[in-house]
Amino acid sequence: MKKFVPVTRPSIPRFEEYIREIEDLWETRWLTNKGPKHKKLEEELKEFLKVPFLNLFTNGHLALESAIQALELKGEVITTPFTFASTTHAIVRKGLKPVFCDINSEDFTIDPEKIEELITDKTSAIIPVHVYGNICEVDEIDRIGKKHNLKVIYDAAHAFAVKVNGQGIGNFGDISMFSFHATKVFNTIEGGALAYKEKELEKRIDSLKNFGFTDEGMVDFAGGNAKMNEFQAAMGLCNLPHIEEEIEKRKKVVKRYMTRLNGLTGIKLISPKEGVKNNYAYFPVLFEDFSCSRDQIFEELKKNGIHARKYFYPLTSNFRCYEGHFIGKPTPVADYVAERVLTLPLYSDLNLDTVDNICEIILNQA
Repeated sequence: MKKFVPVTRPSIPRFEEYIREIEDLWETRWLTNKGPKHKKLEEELKEFLKVPFLNLFTNGHLALESAIQALELKGEVITTPFTFASTTHAIVRKGLKPVFCDINSEDFTIDPEKIEELITDKTSAIIPVHVYGNICEVDEIDRIGKKHNLKVIYDAAHAFAVKVNGQGIGNFGDISMFSFHATKVFNTIEGGALAYKEKELEKRIDSLKNFGFTDEGMVDFAGGNAKMNEFQAAMGLCNLPHIEEEIEKRKKVVKRYMTRLNGLTGIKLISPKEGVKNNYAYFPVLFEDFSCSRDQIFEELKKNGIHARKYFYPLTSNFRCYEGHFIGKPTPVADYVAERVLTLPLYSDLNLDTVDNICEIILNQA
């Protein structure tokens, strides 16, 4: 039986390290509702991400919904269809209309040159996505947002620990949402956070994740329940001290992929942007004029016990639940990429011999 190679695998601390971190919970019985571990992790993440304000959530999706509600968005939101379901679902679930903008062909993030033509008198915000840890054109998006008085919320689920010219990625836009799901570079089992610069948002965001309570017995907003619990926070406190080491391990995997596959006729790899400190979150390969299609490579890897992922396919704009609801301008680049992209296995303890084996399977199809 062939060894199964998953597309990703969570980084976790040593068992004893986590047990030591949670041991006192059996004494305090403080399991949720902004306990000591929650507060400590919030402070440590603020320092690590170099952001002024940060609120923890039970997951990134509810964090994004809360960001939309905190900024009181209405009407239309310009976003990308080349993203995980959560981005579009959050917009729709908060009663807004997603307006899909095409992506650029270099790093698959939203194309700022196509944003302004989509702005109407109903547009209230832009929600771009840092795809695979590749950073959007933040300066240009900021210019557009200010020019048209639009809020900007970044879906930074893939961008934990990324820096642009030394500045933490959570400092751009009005709010940035991070995901700490088990599949991400940094995880709290499940979890997420909102980072922002304006202190006036702090009380509102804190309230929205706790049923709208502002003072004891007082409810000012129709909030939800999105609080991170102490066991999640404990995992984060254990994982954070190892994060740079984990990223370095991921970097070695990416370098091996690049060495083996770069320059191969018919495929495209994404080159890192200048001035960006990468987190090596994903390794996407675009099969353009390769001898085999993306789907054929996917099946060949699967036959060998290797689970790659068609990520992102289909586009969220093509989901059955949205069929006929949000018809807008065509997104030909996003369509093209979604039909051809494959993310290969990538995690910190992925053996380089396994990487070589994955590459050999692809090279043998050339």
